[in-house]
Amino acid sequence: MGAIPIDGDGRFSGYASVFNRLDGGGDVVLPGAFSKSLSRKRGRIRLLFQHDPKEPVGIWESLGEDSHGLFVSGQLTGGVPRAEALRRLIEARALDGLSIGFRTVKASREPGTGHRLLHEIDLYEVSIVTFPMMEDARIAAPSRPARRLPPPHDKSATDRGNR
Repeated sequence: MGAIPIDGDGRFSGYASVFNRLDGGGDVVLPGAFSKSLSRKRGRIRLLFQHDPKEPVGIWESLGEDSHGLFVSGQLTGGVPRAEALRRLIEARALDGLSIGFRTVKASREPGTGHRLLHEIDLYEVSIVTFPMMEDARIAAPSRPARRLPPPHDKSATDRGNR
């Protein structure tokens, strides 16, 4: 069945957003959309459960854009009941969704389809969720040693959204 996507200390990683893919809300995140926000908010982007600000469950150790999307690595906080339950659910592969909470800074509409193209996003949280808006936003089983992320860039937006 493959590697368990979380270690004994509650560390996990995956893609919170994938570039150039249509999500369930009709949005497409473009490469570079997170760069300004990541530069500005380093260390202040929250790790929540189901986008609930009353449910912080850990910390993001790193967030950064690569050619595929927004790659995140985090750690659930030991001793927090919800975080302990999430660790067990992730270990059992019963929960693996990731979703971004953001405000749109700059967007346009794709001619013909009307899909919203997100050029710049103000990211304020990434949540562990049951049903991610973007199907490919998932906690991933480690298939190789942890990698270093490039320094984050900067991008933001004008609407508020959870994806």
